Amino acid sequence: MNLLLILAFLGQLALPHRPGWQTPNPAPLGVWADARGETQVEFYHCGGELCGRIVQLSQPTDANGKPRQDLHNPDPRRRSQPWLGLVVLQHLQYNAAEKRWDNGAIYDPENGRTYSCYVRQLSPDLLEVKGYIGFAFVGRAHVWKRVR
Repeated sequence: MNLLLILAFLGQLALPHRPGWQTPNPAPLGVWADARGETQVEFYHCGGELCGRIVQLSQPTDANGKPRQDLHNPDPRRRSQPWLGLVVLQHLQYNAAEKRWDNGAIYDPENGRTYSCYVRQLSPDLLEVKGYIGFAFVGRAHVWKRVR
């Protein structure tokens, strides 16, 4: 009888994700579209942190038909790198008290600037991404939608 109870308990541990249950630091892994729907970013684990890279663009080429490049990067050696595959979010660490991924950096290839940022999952399909300078209450938040 004890063996059956132990097996039943272990079976419960092996069950797939159940609604309402969350891991201690849920990561918004997957592909998300920005607020304008122009850029898709894939979130992935990078070490113990969360990072994001551009995986799709509504306009992947420039006016000359060439792949968009990171022309405004402050490092001249990186200005020829394409936007596709470009890591634009990094160093995000889970903050359990705030229930968000915090202390990160977001890079804007349109102007070559890097901002502090945090990411908070609002629902399974909505993500708040906020970039700021200095203090989080001063900045711009956008809601991104899950693609997959």
